[in-house]
Amino acid sequence: MTGPLAGTVVVDLTRALAGPHAAMMLGDLGARVIKVESPGTGDDTRGWGPPFVETETGRESTYFLSCNRNKQSIALDLKSDDGRATLEALVRRADVLLENFRTGVLDRLGFGTGRLLELNPRLVVLSITGFGHDGPEGGRAGYDQIAQGEAGLMSLTGSAADDPQRVGVPIGDLLAGMYGAYGVLAALLERERTGRGQVVRTSLLAGIVGVHAFQGTRWTVAGEVGVAQGNHHPSIAPYGLFRCRDGAVQIAVGSDKLWERFCAGFGLDPAAPGLATNAERVAAREQLVEIVEKAFAAWDSAALLERLDELGVPAGRVRGVDDVYTWDQTTSQGLLVEVQHPTAGPVTLPGPPLRFFEAGAGGEREVTRTEHLAPPPLNHHDEAIRAWLAR
Repeated sequence: MTGPLAGTVVVDLTRALAGPHAAMMLGDLGARVIKVESPGTGDDTRGWGPPFVETETGRESTYFLSCNRNKQSIALDLKSDDGRATLEALVRRADVLLENFRTGVLDRLGFGTGRLLELNPRLVVLSITGFGHDGPEGGRAGYDQIAQGEAGLMSLTGSAADDPQRVGVPIGDLLAGMYGAYGVLAALLERERTGRGQVVRTSLLAGIVGVHAFQGTRWTVAGEVGVAQGNHHPSIAPYGLFRCRDGAVQIAVGSDKLWERFCAGFGLDPAAPGLATNAERVAAREQLVEIVEKAFAAWDSAALLERLDELGVPAGRVRGVDDVYTWDQTTSQGLLVEVQHPTAGPVTLPGPPLRFFEAGAGGEREVTRTEHLAPPPLNHHDEAIRAWLAR
C-alpha cells in the first residue's frame, strides 16, 4: 500500500454504509483495511439491489461495490471460539477498529470498548450510531432516511415547506462516515504525542446537524426556522435554477458588484426599486425570478452559459450522473478508477476525492495513489489474513 496511512492497520466491523464509507476513506489513504463480515451473508449491502453485477460465482451488489474498495475480507462468527480468538488477534495488531453495532452489542460479544483498549492500549476505536450512543434516544437504530427526517434535513429540502424530500444519496450515512474518518485521523495524530488510543464517537444525527451551516445559526441566533423552498437560495439572490428557452441553467450572483455586471450583460437595471441590494432581492424573490427568466427566455442554454462565462457570472448546467462520469473534467481529477475484481473482472468505480502532491524546486509532483483494490468477495482473504496473524 502507498499513501499517508501506509502501514496503518484498520479492522472494519461495520456494515451498510456509514462505517464502510469511513473505512474505505482510510483505505484510500493507504491503510490496510480488514473487513470482518458474517459468514454466509456478509455485509448487508451485498444483497441490496438491483442493480447487481454478474460474477463467476454469482452476483455482487453495485451498492456494496460503492463503499468497499481497498479492503480485504474475512468472515468470522463472533459467537464462536475461533471467531473471538481471531478478532482478538486482529485487535492486538490493529491501529484502528471501526464498529457501528447498536449500543451494547459489542459488550455482549465480549468486545466492549474497555476490553478492546485492554487488548491494545494504542487502539483508536471509531463507533458510529444512528442518534448517539447515549442520551434519551441513544439506542435507536439508525437508517439514513429516518435520520434525514429527524435531523431536519428533509424539512429544508424540496420544492416548498409542504414538500419535504430526502437528499438523493444517503447523505446522513456518508457524513457520519466522513466525520468518523476525520475523527480517527485526529486520534491517530494525538496518539503520536500520548502513546494512547481512544474512542471516537459520531452518529448520523451528528453528521447532519454538523452541516446545517447557516440554516443552523438562522435558528439558534436569529430565531428563524428555515423551510424547503426549491432551487433558490434562502439568503442570496439571484442564486438558483432559472428556466431558459430549451431548459434551465443555474447561476450564483453572490455580490452586488456581480449583480451589476449581470444586469449590464442582459439589459437590466441593477438599481431598480426593490432590487438594488441582496437583502431587497431576497425579499422580492418571486419578482426577481420572473425578471431573470424573462431575460433568459430568448436564450438556448449552451449560448446562455457562454454569455454568463463572458460576464464572469458563475453558472452551470444540471448534469445527469451518466454525463458526470463522461465529463472530461471529472476524469481529469482522477474521479474514476479501474480495478480488477477477483470474480467480476474489470470494474470501473467512482474514485477517491483527494489528490496529493509533493512540492520542490522543480514544482509540484503528484503522488496520489493510482492502484486500488477491488471490493472483495466475501471471505476472499481468509487464508492471507490468518497467515499474517500467525507470523
